[in-house]
Amino acid sequence: MNHTVSKAGAAIVTIAVLLFAICMLIPFDFGSYFVCIFLSIGYVIMSAGFWNESDSDHKVVATTGIIFAAIYAVIIMLVYFAQTTTVMNESLNAQADLLLNYSKGSLMFNYDLLGYGIMALSTFFLGLSFVPKTKVDKWLKALLMIHGVFFIGCLIMPMTGVFTSMNSGETSIGGVIALEFWCAYFIPVGILSFIHFNKE
Repeated sequence: MNHTVSKAGAAIVTIAVLLFAICMLIPFDFGSYFVCIFLSIGYVIMSAGFWNESDSDHKVVATTGIIFAAIYAVIIMLVYFAQTTTVMNESLNAQADLLLNYSKGSLMFNYDLLGYGIMALSTFFLGLSFVPKTKVDKWLKALLMIHGVFFIGCLIMPMTGVFTSMNSGETSIGGVIALEFWCAYFIPVGILSFIHFNKE
């Protein structure tokens, strides 16, 4: 059961990131927001799978990784549930729109970056706890740990005001390119995780 559920989490992550990349290119804002909710669910399940496999010597870093995964999921669910409900369905005044509308480089966009920064910390600690047994595992460990570098940018960039000056978060061409790059990086994480849990 443990590995079946872990595989399901990895599959959800892979499909969600792929759909997110497609929705960004179309563009289809509601779709990209909606799939991110499921991405966070899949990531928590996948992280639990790595935690379950960790031995006693790596339990602290694995536990740290899954706690960060849960924090990421809470932030992301709040951000994207707000986008698919309040922002899309209600008439917001100008001030509320500036605060809540993700596409305008708002507070919600900054929270989104914080969430994915926390996700990067989670992957780093899970990678640190991961003991590779195959070549696939070695690639997976490397991708998980290197992904941790994204934490620095996700934490610092909103503080510089660069996104506010662009007045647009993911809707700018630079934002789309950056997100597509992230998708191209993270899809292999999901695929390799699925292969790993499948072998186990």
